[in-house]
Amino acid sequence: MAEAKRGGWIIWVVIIVVLGGAAGGYFYVHPGQVQAPDYQTVTLDRGELTMVVTATGVLNPVKNVQVGCQVSGRISALYVDYNSQVKQGQIIAEIDPATYQAAEQQAQADLANSRANLELQEIEARRSITLFDGKLISESDRDTAVANLHEAQATVQIKQATLANAEANLGYCKILSPVDGVVISRSVDVGQTVASSFNTPTLFQIANDLTKMQIDSSIAEADIGSITEGQSVDFTVDAYPYRTFHGSVTQVRNAPITVNNVVTYDTVIGVTNQDYKLKPGMTANVSIVIAQREDVVKIPNSALRFHPLDLALGMTNGAPAGLAGGGTNNAGAHGGGSGHHRGGPPNLHTVYVLDADKNLSPVQIKTGISDGIFTEVTDGLKAGDAVVTGTLSGDAQSAGSSNPFGGGFGGRMR
Repeated sequence: MAEAKRGGWIIWVVIIVVLGGAAGGYFYVHPGQVQAPDYQTVTLDRGELTMVVTATGVLNPVKNVQVGCQVSGRISALYVDYNSQVKQGQIIAEIDPATYQAAEQQAQADLANSRANLELQEIEARRSITLFDGKLISESDRDTAVANLHEAQATVQIKQATLANAEANLGYCKILSPVDGVVISRSVDVGQTVASSFNTPTLFQIANDLTKMQIDSSIAEADIGSITEGQSVDFTVDAYPYRTFHGSVTQVRNAPITVNNVVTYDTVIGVTNQDYKLKPGMTANVSIVIAQREDVVKIPNSALRFHPLDLALGMTNGAPAGLAGGGTNNAGAHGGGSGHHRGGPPNLHTVYVLDADKNLSPVQIKTGISDGIFTEVTDGLKAGDAVVTGTLSGDAQSAGSSNPFGGGFGGRMR
C-alpha cells in the first residue's frame, strides 16, 4: 500500500516536470511579442524664426567726462549739484585762490625787478662800448658788461615764465565744465581740501548727452564670430521688465577680456534714450539678432533629440517593435542627442515619422537656424508632416523621452 502511494507521487512529479519543460520550450521557440509604444507627434507648420545671441551689459553715456583739478587747495564754492545741466566753459566749482594770488603778485614783483636790472645793464653795456672805443677800458671790461646785459635779458624771460605759471595756477582755481551735459556724480563738498599730485582727483562726472547711450556687453568667444556692426539688438532692464528697448551694434572691440579662463569681447551697442528712461549703470539683458527667417518650416528641437533605442523598444526577430525597415538608422540613431551623423555636417539630422501602419520611419533632414526651441527645416520635410517627439507609453520609453531635455512630455511644443 505504501509503495503504491509512493509510486503515485513520483508519477505526478514527472508529469509536472514534463509540462513545465514543454511550456518553457514553447515560449523559447515562440517568444512573446512586445507591443509597440504609443508615440507623441507634432505637426509641422510655417512661421517666423529668429536666432539670437544673449548677453548682459551695462548702460553708459556715450561720452562720460571726469572733471578733476590741477591745483591743490580748499573748495571754497560749488555752483552745481547732481543732475545739474551745465554748458561748456561754465564755472562749476572754485578753489580758494588766496595762495595763488599771492604767488602771482610775487611773480609780478620779480618780473618788475628783473626788468629794472635789464635797463641798468643796457646802460652799462652802451657805456662800456663807448669807453672801449675811446680806448679807456680794456676789452675784458667791455665783454663783462655785454655778458651782464645778456644775463639780465634771460632773467626777464625766466620771470615772465614764472608769472605766466602763477597766472595759470590762479586760473585753475576756477573749475570749468569741458563739455555741455549733465552732472551725474559729485565727489566733493564745500570746505573739503583736494590734493593734486601724481593722480588728479575726480571732482565731477559729466555725461555729455543722455539721449544717446551705449551698452558695453561681454560676448563669449564662441558667439563673437556671429556679431557684426549694424545688427539689431533688443534688450530689457530690470526697472522696466515689460518694456523692450532697441539698439544696434556699433563696435566689436578686438581686445580680449579673460576672467577665470573665460574669454569675452566687449561689444558696444548704441541706444537712443529720448525719454530719459534709461539711466547710467543699469544692467541690460541683451538679445542680438543674428539671423531672421519668415515663413519657414519649423520643427521642435525635441523631435531632433528623439531617437529609439533597441533595448528600450524591445526586440522582435532582431528588430525593434514598431520600427520600419528592421530598425536601421542610416543617420546616426545611436549617435549623440542631436541625432546627426557622427563627424558629419551639423545641419544634417534624422527624425522619425509614423507611417500608415504606425511604424517608425527615419527621415533625414537639413536644418538652418534655431532659436533654441524650434529649428528651421530647409529640406526633407514640409508643413503638415507629423514628426515624433517622444513616447506616451510607460513600458517602452525612448532615449529622448527619458532625457529631461529630450522629447516626450518634456519636449512638447511651447
